[in-house]
Amino acid sequence: MKTIKLFLIALLLFAASSTQAQVSVNVNIGTPNVNVRVGTPPVWGPVGYDEVEYYYLPDIQVYYDIRLAEYIYFGNGQWIRSRYLPSHCRNYDLYHGYKVVLNDYHGHAPYTYFNTHKVKYYKGYKGKPQKNRGEYKVRYEDHDNHDNDHHDNGHHDNHGGKGNNGNGKGGKH
Repeated sequence: MKTIKLFLIALLLFAASSTQAQVSVNVNIGTPNVNVRVGTPPVWGPVGYDEVEYYYLPDIQVYYDIRLAEYIYFGNGQWIRSRYLPSHCRNYDLYHGYKVVLNDYHGHAPYTYFNTHKVKYYKGYKGKPQKNRGEYKVRYEDHDNHDNDHHDNGHHDNHGGKGNNGNGKGGKH
């Protein structure tokens, strides 16, 4: 009888040592602050709308979720959320394109009203003039291909990198 007790104790110890206990404790004190913003508006977003959740980009028919920093677009028969614009929109200029600020929508699916938005805010739509939150920045891809593109960027620097006529003296060209 004593050996059976020892065997059962050994079996219990073995079983206890081979299993792992996972304990999760979640303590919430008080009420959550619903005014805490997860995301901040992007630098290409219009000034004066810090409390909105979505922009609609009519030229490319894409939404932007400010809180999650995600684009929302229709593709492959469904609405897709992504950190990046869809491939057919990658050359779209977010700084100069018009952003419709959706003041009246608070939820998770602004595309519910897509049929209304695409008619009211058609491709090429321009409302009130907008000023961006930040300065225009040349995208990374533009730097990679600077030797291969033949676009006139408006910078005609014949100064030899010296900021003047190349002769060490200031003056006009």
